[in-house]
Amino acid sequence: MTVLAAVSSVAPGDVDTQEAERALRRIKDYLGRHPEEPDPIEVLVECDGPSLVLPRPAVTLLAQILGQLAEGRGVSIVPSEAELTTQQAAELLGVSRPYLIGLLDRGEILCRKVGRHRRVPLSAVLAYKRADDERRRRAADEVGDIGQELGT
Repeated sequence: MTVLAAVSSVAPGDVDTQEAERALRRIKDYLGRHPEEPDPIEVLVECDGPSLVLPRPAVTLLAQILGQLAEGRGVSIVPSEAELTTQQAAELLGVSRPYLIGLLDRGEILCRKVGRHRRVPLSAVLAYKRADDERRRRAADEVGDIGQELGT
């Protein structure tokens, strides 16, 4: 596993939203006209440079990134095998670091120790977040059902 893999980010406002929207439309149009092929995709550079040859999944990911940028949102890319510090994991979950440490100590999220420090796999944090979001949705549904039964 990669320890503390690099995170690449673009902050909101770093990219012109209209420019991102135009690029997104062009990519979506191309992908729509060529749903199955080709792979890889040759991208022509407008300034007499050589073309870029990109794997189709990379072009699809680029479209998703441009979609977020076009809406004025920031974007971060983290390798799927990345490990996070406890502070990074806590921020991703929107909880305090001491709360996260409790989750790690109870084994609710996997981690490993490097010396005195814990490293948390991004995949473990995302799995916990998905499960927690699902628990919250079910609880909200139950409260809604109870409210309906009581006629409120």
